[in-house]
Amino acid sequence: SAAAALAAGVSGAGGVLQAELLRAAHQARLSGLHRPAAAAVAVATRLRAARTGEPDHRLADLTAALRELLDLATVLCSPAAGALAPAVLAGLRGTARQAYQEAGGLRLYGLFAEPVLTATHAGVLSWAVDTSGRLSTVAEVTPHTDPATAAPQALAAGGRAVRLGDTMLSHREFTRAGLSVQGATRSASGRLGAGAKVRAVRAAGAGWTDEPVARLWAEPLEAQIARALAWGALPYDSRPAGGDLLFLDVTLAGTATHGDTAAPQLLARCQGLTVALRPAHDHPGLAHRANLALLAGRPGLRLRVIGRLERAARPELRLLAVGPAAPAHPSTGDVTQGGHEVQGGHEVQGGHEAQSGDVTQSGDVTLALAADRAGRVNLGLERLQRADLPAGAGPDDGPAAVPGSLPASLPELLLDLPGPSGTGSTAVEAPVHLLTRRVEQAVTGGRRALGPAASGAARDSAAGEGRHLRAAGLATAAQLLDGLRASATDQGRDVFGRIVGDDHRAFTAAWLAASCYGEELATALCAAAWSPPDGR
Repeated sequence: SAAAALAAGVSGAGGVLQAELLRAAHQARLSGLHRPAAAAVAVATRLRAARTGEPDHRLADLTAALRELLDLATVLCSPAAGALAPAVLAGLRGTARQAYQEAGGLRLYGLFAEPVLTATHAGVLSWAVDTSGRLSTVAEVTPHTDPATAAPQALAAGGRAVRLGDTMLSHREFTRAGLSVQGATRSASGRLGAGAKVRAVRAAGAGWTDEPVARLWAEPLEAQIARALAWGALPYDSRPAGGDLLFLDVTLAGTATHGDTAAPQLLARCQGLTVALRPAHDHPGLAHRANLALLAGRPGLRLRVIGRLERAARPELRLLAVGPAAPAHPSTGDVTQGGHEVQGGHEVQGGHEAQSGDVTQSGDVTLALAADRAGRVNLGLERLQRADLPAGAGPDDGPAAVPGSLPASLPELLLDLPGPSGTGSTAVEAPVHLLTRRVEQAVTGGRRALGPAASGAARDSAAGEGRHLRAAGLATAAQLLDGLRASATDQGRDVFGRIVGDDHRAFTAAWLAASCYGEELATALCAAAWSPPDGR
């Protein structure tokens, strides 16, 4: 069913193919294959959204859903599936519902909250950390029927009481306070249960520079990036809470063009890297964009931030919450920040001094929040005020230079660019889009979009794409692209020259190989982009 939907494309996947997918999902669910069933329902839902032009339709989401469904079906149908370890096979099958385990007594410290806004639901998600450093979540999300009221509904949910025991704390208050919970239950993904036996009372919170919260920022940057990228490869129902979050200390560097985006973006320095700070949600009814616009006018501002990793070929972070930078101790001259020693105003990381803009000294500028904000601002729910920002922006060195080349640490099996790739090199970035756009084109137009019906100009363009990929060292990508086009063209014909229908298995296998390769390459590019310069 998934292969037929892929071969037909969005334009050809009408009600019949969608019904076949839902029927297959129902059969899979009856057979205990809950994860493939959920993937099939997701594909059918996204196909319907694409055909009806719903505002939440994203081609990348539909492509990812198709890839997951076909990948699961391929593995489960292979002869080697019976030899898989029981735990691996159970992960492929999935579960019908998330199971909550007894967690006993928990001492929770509020961290931040973010609005949740989709085409059908709106609300708020609050994050907390316990004494062991594990993250947990509490949600208040309800359906909505009118997109115009969805954003106000999400903002209003921040003022509702946290559904945990008898506490009367609102979600905004919870991010700045704490809870002492007895009889707690928690799922594998970190969601806290609200059963009848759960008891919770208000307790004192902790600042971002105090334990146990501060240990989140003490994790090395490389370890945070590896964790976030590995989190994305896990099944949805087994992803630990906060696995994709980054906890960083940054220095704002003003606005400039960054990557493929023509519009200026807010940039920041972080351990020698230039990071683009993007809003976590683009809806104008939320506070993300207004807060980032206010921060953009304060280059040199030191911040402690929480964000979600954006997988891209350049360092990008979607901001969720900000707070003042870690305090310095000018009396001794040597301070500690984020687990790194600062000597004489210069941060020392692994024997290397950081850039002068990346340290917190007594003269550096940071946020001056009111006492009731407890040292943090939830960027989606609350608005920064000009009074929260210092009058002077501190030393403005301008935006940091954005390297135009790829890091040399990228695995050679995925990328082998000719020539040097250090800073200042003229090497061209990997043209991964030449492969990924054909993968997405197949999802949109189906098999015929890459088949023999393509014009001569399109075939000439395909040959040029292959040469371009090989010239950039992406020989595997070029081979996969050629195989995808060949499988789309290779269709049997009868004695009268008419195309004979097939099961599309060869085309599906070629598309799945190209799609999975693109995912692995994008992950490797992202990991390399976040590698500290000079091996730091």
